[in-house]
Amino acid sequence: MDRAQKEKLVDELGQIFESSGVVVVAHYAGLTVADMQDLRARARDAGGAVRVAKNRLAKIALDGKPCESIGGLLSGMTVLTYSEDPVAAAKVAEDFAKDHAKFEILGGAMGENALDRAGVTAVSKMPSRDELIAQIASMLGAPASNIAGAIGAPASNIASILSTVEEKAEAA
Repeated sequence: MDRAQKEKLVDELGQIFESSGVVVVAHYAGLTVADMQDLRARARDAGGAVRVAKNRLAKIALDGKPCESIGGLLSGMTVLTYSEDPVAAAKVAEDFAKDHAKFEILGGAMGENALDRAGVTAVSKMPSRDELIAQIASMLGAPASNIAGAIGAPASNIASILSTVEEKAEAA
């Protein structure tokens, strides 16, 4: 890899560190190519990505970025799982780690906040952005349906009362 390629890679990594909602750092020693392809597919399906990069270049790219604190995790065979959604990459990494014992999560960063192993687990248990939007939408829709039910209820009560009165009048 020549100097121009290294500079381009450092710029790409810098963009990843700046724009990602969460970055998870893990060791992947012992995983097969098929395992790594599975990890990449899971991340892509969740709206994230996976990147293997030289630790030295990643540390250079981290300089001055909000998640600079993860530089200490970059040693050995490390892989970065990242996403714009602050939860997606952590969920992917946790699920993958459950299925693959050789995938060892070291920690990560969520914006300026450094995450240890327990922090990544905690983030992975949070609802994703899409789940939160769905919950908020259902909360906003519930009062409207309650109001519609309350408005419609008296009319149906009046209709049943009128039909009862008519039936009594016809019977008499």
